[in-house]
Amino acid sequence: MQDKVRWGIAGTGVIANSFASDIQFTGNAVLTAVYSRSQEKADAFAERFGGIARHSSIDAFAADPEIDAVYVASPNAVHLEHAIVFLSANKAVLVEKPLTTSFDDARSLSALAAAKGLFAMEGLWTCFLPAVAKARALLDGEALGRIRHVTAELAYEKPFDPTDRFFDARLGGGSLLDLGIYPLSLCLNLFGRPHAIDGRWQSAPTGVDLSAEMRLAYAGFNAHLSCGFDRDGDNRFVIDGDRGTLVIDAPFLKASRLFLANNGLVRKAIAPRGRGLWAKTLTRVARRVALPGLQRFDLPFPGNGLQFEIEAASAAILEGWHEHILMPTSRSIQAIEIIETIRALPPS
Repeated sequence: MQDKVRWGIAGTGVIANSFASDIQFTGNAVLTAVYSRSQEKADAFAERFGGIARHSSIDAFAADPEIDAVYVASPNAVHLEHAIVFLSANKAVLVEKPLTTSFDDARSLSALAAAKGLFAMEGLWTCFLPAVAKARALLDGEALGRIRHVTAELAYEKPFDPTDRFFDARLGGGSLLDLGIYPLSLCLNLFGRPHAIDGRWQSAPTGVDLSAEMRLAYAGFNAHLSCGFDRDGDNRFVIDGDRGTLVIDAPFLKASRLFLANNGLVRKAIAPRGRGLWAKTLTRVARRVALPGLQRFDLPFPGNGLQFEIEAASAAILEGWHEHILMPTSRSIQAIEIIETIRALPPS
């Protein structure tokens, strides 16, 4: 029985390099090939990662018998197009976030994978990190008591450039698809589908969302999520309960540390509304030493952190699953649906 999934990578950008670097930290995956429209880029990437097979023809890459699964690391706007090529060639797919740039496209991708009986998953690597697994365990163990509020922000300032993919609608630009997808997907992963959605967004000159807020209503609590290219944000994920406050430390999308506060004063300081000088000083101190009423969980990892996602997807493929329980395509479709709901509102 095959014990390792043979991966090909479609794309040679930053995230493709991270995937190729981190696969060494898995026990059930191996990199065998790369595809780029540029033969020069494919050759350079292949040599960087051990002389793997290189392709400048997508059809030849899809037909390569040494590939079991493809990591789709191409630009957002061609995720669906490329996934269709690979699924049609009977390859499993792991599609870098966002799964697609539209709700209809996401449903089409999911339907094709189901019809072919093949594995498909969005590459939202944050949901597979050890720190997030620990957060999930604390929630399951009711360490926080009844959830009262969830707040998360992911924002990185980017200078406006109409030719940059972040600001080009044709390339799947906008802060929601690039940044907002992280807090949104993690919220769906931890708490499921909300029963009501609201929000607002601000437009960049090109018409894409420069920044946005999402308000998700759950039974007994609300989640307030924000993202943007207009600022450098706090970039934490905070879950407040009636017995404790859990902070997935910044930047939460690649978290390696959690704080669990049970002391009332400490809880107030680390909460989203307690971000004054004293609160920031306390957080810096807490990253170095233990403090009364504040537990710290350090969960470091080598590399970039994509290995946990790779290993999970590979295990699912080896087991013959069509989806992974932590990241089913239905949840990815929900995320795109929520983003489209926010974007359908007039900009503020």
